[in-house]
Amino acid sequence: MARFELKLPKMGESVAEATITNWLKEVGDKIEADEAVLEIATDKVDSEVPSEVSGILVEKLFGKDDLVQVGQTIAIIETEGGVETASSFLVDKVVDDEAAPAAAAEIEKTIDAAKETVTPQDFSTSDKFFSPLVKNIAKEEGVSVAELENVQGSGKDGRVTKEDILKYVDDRKSGAVAAPKAVVETVREVVAPVKTAQPVVVQKSQQAVPVSVNGGDEIIEMDRMRKLISGYMVASVQTSAHVQSFIEVDVTNIVKWRDKVKAAFEKREGEKLTFTPIMMEAVAKALKDFPGMNISVDGDYIIKKKNINLGMAAALPNGNLIVPVIKNADQLNLVGMAKAVNDLGNRAKAGKLKPDDTQGGTYTVTNVGTFGSVFGTPIINQPQVGILALGAIRKVPAVIETPEGDFIGIRQKMFLSHSYDHRVVDGALGGSFVKRVAEYLEAFDVDRDF
Repeated sequence: MARFELKLPKMGESVAEATITNWLKEVGDKIEADEAVLEIATDKVDSEVPSEVSGILVEKLFGKDDLVQVGQTIAIIETEGGVETASSFLVDKVVDDEAAPAAAAEIEKTIDAAKETVTPQDFSTSDKFFSPLVKNIAKEEGVSVAELENVQGSGKDGRVTKEDILKYVDDRKSGAVAAPKAVVETVREVVAPVKTAQPVVVQKSQQAVPVSVNGGDEIIEMDRMRKLISGYMVASVQTSAHVQSFIEVDVTNIVKWRDKVKAAFEKREGEKLTFTPIMMEAVAKALKDFPGMNISVDGDYIIKKKNINLGMAAALPNGNLIVPVIKNADQLNLVGMAKAVNDLGNRAKAGKLKPDDTQGGTYTVTNVGTFGSVFGTPIINQPQVGILALGAIRKVPAVIETPEGDFIGIRQKMFLSHSYDHRVVDGALGGSFVKRVAEYLEAFDVDRDF
């Protein structure tokens, strides 16, 4: 028998770690090659880790909700034949050792004692956003939620980084920082009950809004993705000065052209032609005309992006949203754009997106018209500075200008809602950009090929 080390696979250039969300197999279960062993999650994408070999799961090295680095061994699978790795040889040696049972019992006692003395911290109660790595370090070092909220962050928007939490832990051990506030308050209450003003406690009590719960009400905990989305949205509103511009667009020519060619398009390309790739094509052109919208902000610096990578907000079956990214969108023709839109949309619905599929976006488009909304005021997808909402296409009466005079006719119209970051994008740029998108849509060539 040989032992195979199942490692966390590389999930993309920008992804270095993932959280284990669920074990699909238990110790002793038989596993076939390419069969999923566990489920993992990055900040935005959930995926499965399959086994490369057939065998029996003999050891799980991490538990649910543990943070794992790419390349780390997460499980041991026992296979028939093959060559053992150095680490598996050490495992066999420990198992074969006569003293192993006694040693294992001692280790178990130590772990149980530690579990009894350490109360796990629930960081979901915090209003601030902390990365999984920072929360994991805080839990291991016994840093409370109140302490972590008071750590001065050096990251973007004041976020606490790995270096910040490690420095805080070192300072606390050396006595450079005071004891945790929660401990101090407990001692004060026991020794001499006095009313002391604690800014953090007072602030949290002011922010906590009492919720009335009746007997027939159902209490449902947010799932992991909803918690992440909640944190991202609050952080975005706190970061960017949101401002909106709206414009109505006549898309009658686009509707007529699509109705004329969609059957032939699907027959030739094997893809459905929706309105989304047509809109995306116009947005990519406008971003080339106004590169000031294709930027991000880092402190006092503006980063002009070389590539135009369009984020496409997509609804998941559970109601959550995810934003896959069309890379180098300005280099795609309509067929290429349609294939990219359909591919990302289908994989998003099936939960098959890869971590890299949601990385690197420079501007985002969301289609609120899918749900019947005429227009909306979307929240910026940080660290971008703009997001465009596409409203529902409706038949409306409109004034049509002709050389012979004006008359009332039925036209297909929609609203474009542009939210942008007023810290770096003024009304002139934000308004001109969305106007250019509208101009491209209204000037659509009805005689074009696809």
